[in-house]
Amino acid sequence: MRELTESEIRTAFLNCSKGEAKRLNLPRELADQPWAELDFLGWRDPQAPDRAYLVTILDDRPQAVVLRSSSAATWQPRRSICSLCVTTHTGGVSLLVAPLAGPAGRQGNSVGAYMCSDLACPLYARGLRETGTRIHESLTREQRIERLRENLAGFLAKVQGGETG
Repeated sequence: MRELTESEIRTAFLNCSKGEAKRLNLPRELADQPWAELDFLGWRDPQAPDRAYLVTILDDRPQAVVLRSSSAATWQPRRSICSLCVTTHTGGVSLLVAPLAGPAGRQGNSVGAYMCSDLACPLYARGLRETGTRIHESLTREQRIERLRENLAGFLAKVQGGETG
C-alpha cells in the first residue's frame, strides 16, 4: 500500500460525515507506518477505546471506515479467529461493527466482523507478528495476503451496501 496523507485519509471515510472525519484522531506516527507491508492501516482511538478505524486503497482510491467495538469484556479469554486475516488469537479478536454508508447507516444499520483487536492483520498475514497460537496452514505467504485482501474488500463492499451475504 502506498503512503497516505492525513488529508487523503480524512476524505476517504465511507460511513461518517465530513465533520466527524475531520475531528477523528489519526495515528500520531502516520509517517512512520510500515506502508510497504500494509494492506490496510488500522488503529484504535486512544481517547475512545471503543472506536477504531481502517483505511485501505481499493480500485486505486483510498477507502476508510469507522468501526465500533463492544466495551463488554468476557470473563474468560477464548480462542477466536479473525475473519480478515484468519489468524487465531486467545482473547485478541473483537467484534467490530461499521455503520453502513449512506442513508442505511443514518438509519442505524450496520455490519460487523470479528477482527484482530490490534488491527494488525497485514502483519499477521505476512508472519511479521505472531500470536503464539498459530495454526499450521498450507497457504503461502502470498496466498495469505491475497485472502486478507479479498476478505477486506468483501467487508468494505458490505459497508457500502453492495453485498449482504
